[in-house]
Amino acid sequence: MTTRPHIAVFTKNRTNAAYAAARLGADRTAARLGAYTSHFVPQTPDDVDQQRALIDAALAERPDAFVFVPVHATAVNDAVAKINSAGIPLSNFINRLSAGNRITFVGSDDTSLAIAVARRLLEHLGGRGDIVIMEGTAGSVTSQARLEGFRQAVQQFPNVHVLAVRAGEYQHDPARRIMEQWLGTFPHIDGILCANDVMALGAIEAMQATGRMIPLVGVNALPEAIVALKQGTLLATVDFDAMKMACIAAEAAIRHLHGASVPPEIILPVQIVDRSNCAPWDRPLEVRECPRWEDVVP
Repeated sequence: MTTRPHIAVFTKNRTNAAYAAARLGADRTAARLGAYTSHFVPQTPDDVDQQRALIDAALAERPDAFVFVPVHATAVNDAVAKINSAGIPLSNFINRLSAGNRITFVGSDDTSLAIAVARRLLEHLGGRGDIVIMEGTAGSVTSQARLEGFRQAVQQFPNVHVLAVRAGEYQHDPARRIMEQWLGTFPHIDGILCANDVMALGAIEAMQATGRMIPLVGVNALPEAIVALKQGTLLATVDFDAMKMACIAAEAAIRHLHGASVPPEIILPVQIVDRSNCAPWDRPLEVRECPRWEDVVP
């Protein structure tokens, strides 16, 4: 290509720090590889109609490639078909598209990571107790897979009982409100499974306001979660790193534009992060590094 490739980057919201990290990763990778980005983010978090409209707006700009996270498992499939019809390559990351064509999917095994971090909590509880589960957005592919992983882990511990399951929308404030309600409803809760760190931090805030602290785990290994690990208010999280995924998804798109082959799927490994091993993640997003392509893609 003789001009700088234009990469249209789609993320789900501006309220989840994981997506801020994803945008940063895409920007850094594009700049390193001689491309540039434009960002398309719904004003209302995870809004289907707004993402549909943003796809139309991006298509009007005729970018060279899309780096794309769908806000819903199926509801934007027809809009994605417009991208395919326009002949513009799409690199999909975090939430796997359920229809349409993509050059690659970059993500993690959400069911496996949920099983792993849930087992970390349930083993901490000695394999018994009453727990609550906070899933993400009901229509999200990651939330569905993580909820399934939580349930599979619980089935391995017959003396663990689930008191309630609620959707915290992957957001801090809804999670805080749900936790406040649970604290008022259940006189005894032994543990909490949260489908991301942002919700876990909201739950911690609600507990701190009452002085009733309960062991809980999250997902993402965000800098704020690492602080909570060190303070002892969060038991564990998982390195589901949206910035790394966006870095690789953007590089895949640019490599494809330059005629290089790209694997159809790139899955990052599951790694539990707790107080004992959190040092590598104890850095702001701005100074975390994108992974090297050759270290991720065989």
